[in-house]
Amino acid sequence: MNLLHGVLIVVSAACLNACGNSDQDELHQWVVEQRVQVRSAVAPITEPKRFLPQPYEDGGRLEPFDLLRLTQALRRDAVQPQSSALLAPELVRRKEALESFPLDTMAMVGSLSRSGQPVALVSVDKLLYQVRVGSYLGLNYGRVNRITESEVSLREIVQDAAGEWVERMATLQLQDRSK
Repeated sequence: MNLLHGVLIVVSAACLNACGNSDQDELHQWVVEQRVQVRSAVAPITEPKRFLPQPYEDGGRLEPFDLLRLTQALRRDAVQPQSSALLAPELVRRKEALESFPLDTMAMVGSLSRSGQPVALVSVDKLLYQVRVGSYLGLNYGRVNRITESEVSLREIVQDAAGEWVERMATLQLQDRSK
């Protein structure tokens, strides 16, 4: 056993000696040579431009941050009713299925007559719906006024640029599926 331990110690010492720093001297010398040869060229940063603040000259214009004007505008907006007489009935009625889809995702694909009344066939998300005069569709409280063989006419209630609720007419045209 002692002989085996001795041989093991000698072999271990030889392995450790082989892992010595003989290659590290060459590596250290190469790194020093590379540092001498390579010079980094960093361009100096240009000096930032000097900021010159400009004074606000109203020149007879309205002051955009005038507290009195802002207060008046907020009061005026608070006094205006949020829903007009045009919109009030639409808010209390029960929503129909087609009112959860935008009008531009709908397509009229056909029409027929049931009990003498025109019925339009409207496709939404690969589903087919029957629409009659008085039905609601679209996100803007659209109510169907007229159905012909080639289109569905409806009245929508939208807000204009001034925030007022106004009526506008919209149509769904018959889509040609033969192409």
